[in-house]
Amino acid sequence: MLLPGATLGVLGGGQLGRMFVAAARTMGYRSAVFDPDDDSPAGAVADLHLHADYADERALARFARACDAITTEFENVPAATLERLCRDVPVRPTAAALAVAQDRIAEKNFLRSLGIATVPYAEVRAAHDLEDALRRLTPPLILKRARWGYDGKGQREVRDAHEARRAFAAVGCACVAEQRLDLDAEISVILARAADGRCTFFPVAENLHRDGILHATSVPASVPRALQDEACAQAARAAEALGYCGVLAFEFFITGAGELLANEFAPRPHNSGHYTLDACAASQFDQQVRMTCALAAADTRLLTPVVMVNLLGDLWGAGEPAWDVLLREPHARLHLYGKRRARRGRKMGHFCLLGDDVAALRAQACDLHRRLARPTSRKT
Repeated sequence: MLLPGATLGVLGGGQLGRMFVAAARTMGYRSAVFDPDDDSPAGAVADLHLHADYADERALARFARACDAITTEFENVPAATLERLCRDVPVRPTAAALAVAQDRIAEKNFLRSLGIATVPYAEVRAAHDLEDALRRLTPPLILKRARWGYDGKGQREVRDAHEARRAFAAVGCACVAEQRLDLDAEISVILARAADGRCTFFPVAENLHRDGILHATSVPASVPRALQDEACAQAARAAEALGYCGVLAFEFFITGAGELLANEFAPRPHNSGHYTLDACAASQFDQQVRMTCALAAADTRLLTPVVMVNLLGDLWGAGEPAWDVLLREPHARLHLYGKRRARRGRKMGHFCLLGDDVAALRAQACDLHRRLARPTSRKT
């Protein structure tokens, strides 16, 4: 066990790292962030920020010397970086787990090997693979780049061979072609798996996306309990097969026929788990600190129904959002990420709305989000 006073390192410096650093500091730990980006929300609040490339051997050696254990907030850190660091310091999760999660082809083949159902898919490594994908699957298809895709980036819908060839050429790398399905819901499972193999689950969350980006998360989820339990069981099976230690997030689709399909997983805390900051006995970041330090898992009880809503850079189009609208609401909790530049589609923060009835909270949260945007002035 690592006790307060130790230094915890995090690879990646975005908002997930920032919230990890805050949880670590509350529990009495020091923090070090390794991130190539000088505009690092996590680096701005850490005790040490190493601003260097993930392949910089001298910087990695310094980082290893500074840390007592290391975790990650970003699955696209090169697996080789984790392999280098784990020679000198415990790294949780492992490079092997990260390598599966950062490649959609490896991820889907891994899930299939465990008997976990996914959306029907085909591997597209070269242009000639498109014909096989269109023959095996029923268009329209979603072509997703195998690596470096997130928040809807690197994804295109295609309906025929011509569109598929153009999309593949534009993406310019290996892809997964997925059959587009009519879905009833999407849920996420966030678990913590300790070094001894014991799994602890947060309440299952129900997600709503807009333009491929998570917009809102509601808890408790409205889907049947049996499906929630099965999703947790499948996520635990995958975590065990990976030999996982840390916080792991799983996304599942539910079809109109009630079929549960695994979409993807992330080897870190997840946007859909931000509700835990305000609505649970402990947050997903508290849990990440505990797993990194080989401590017992925290209590994951839901204390109140909650809706979490993302705040994207679009809201800043006419200037600073109308925070007074949100801050007048006593049951709203605002979280901003300290990012200097607001861009369309960039996650700048989120808010949680707490209450007694999740359906009523959804309606109120939607209204608050709408009122946050200031009207754009027009010249006459």
